[in-house]
Amino acid sequence: MIVYLDASGIVKRYLAEADSASVDRLVAEAAVVGTSVISRAEVSAAIARAARMSLLARAEAEKALKTFRAEWPDLIATPVTQVLVANADALAWEYGLRGYDAVHLASALLWQEALGEPVTMATFDQDLWGAAQQAGMDVWPPMLENPPRDLGTKGRTR
Repeated sequence: MIVYLDASGIVKRYLAEADSASVDRLVAEAAVVGTSVISRAEVSAAIARAARMSLLARAEAEKALKTFRAEWPDLIATPVTQVLVANADALAWEYGLRGYDAVHLASALLWQEALGEPVTMATFDQDLWGAAQQAGMDVWPPMLENPPRDLGTKGRTR
């Protein structure tokens, strides 16, 4: 299975949140895991936010960030280009997505098209999950109900 993780999925690998273990299993089972290059900033920001809000001790946050940065090269990071942003523009309008969610969907769809194989969109963002499904992608988790909108709010590292 080829998996595209947005930041809401990636952050669960570095902060102990609901579904962290299931994300770890998904990544272990995947043949390839990719994301957009924007996830690097999004995940770092989520970890920093958890520390800022005192949901996580600064030392724990720094450890989580160090681990994330060390493992970043293991992900296929799709670049953000003018063409990709133009596609995201159209997807944002079509599916009512926020900007970065539209970039994630455009990245996953472009990657799927380039590979010529199905890519599974793994996200805990309800809007992105629904849009990916409507766009014809496989989605994970299979059912998604009322996911949290914020990243990094549980306050523990993994």
